Amino acid sequence: LLDRRVLVSSSLGPGLAALALSALEGRRRFASAVESAEGPKFRRQSPIQFIAALGDPSASSGTGADRWGLWADDPGPRGVRLWQFEDKLVKTGGSAPAGWRFDGDDWWLEEHGLIMPGPGPLPSKRYVDGAVVPMRRYVVTGDREVTSVLTVHADGRWELSKGTLFDVTHLPCRSARYQPATGAAPCTPASADRRDFPVT
Repeated sequence: LLDRRVLVSSSLGPGLAALALSALEGRRRFASAVESAEGPKFRRQSPIQFIAALGDPSASSGTGADRWGLWADDPGPRGVRLWQFEDKLVKTGGSAPAGWRFDGDDWWLEEHGLIMPGPGPLPSKRYVDGAVVPMRRYVVTGDREVTSVLTVHADGRWELSKGTLFDVTHLPCRSARYQPATGAAPCTPASADRRDFPVT
């Protein structure tokens, strides 16, 4: 299964298949939010950051954001081409040229055949004057018509101020997360058919 990466802006502020777990991700433009009497104000983050989100493309709210991830910078340029898997990852013991480590039990593949580093956890709380606020906001867009505010709660709930996950998904850049199913054979880039890329 291959779902989409979404284009992001971050708000800081005062699927499981037999072979793979697929993630509707997004390249979402990241801007940081600061609360004030008038509501949140966002600051643009540089470089652009990316959220990896699993969810129904038609949903505008849901649960499970506690399993979403964040790429602090674009994972694409740090990726390794599928056909270079043996030379650039296997022969180096999993150490990619860009310095990240390949995990054979949890790896990401982009639609053009790039094996990418995995995202870190998506922050879902913030600190204001020493107190924990159990939510965080992100300005997100698919770089088409809709720009929305994504609110992520520490308990995994999430909601968009407008639009759906599909609306804030950057469509030309799909990727998927691969993890072997329990008791299944290993899931490895070596078994991918290069003729399937790019995904159309």
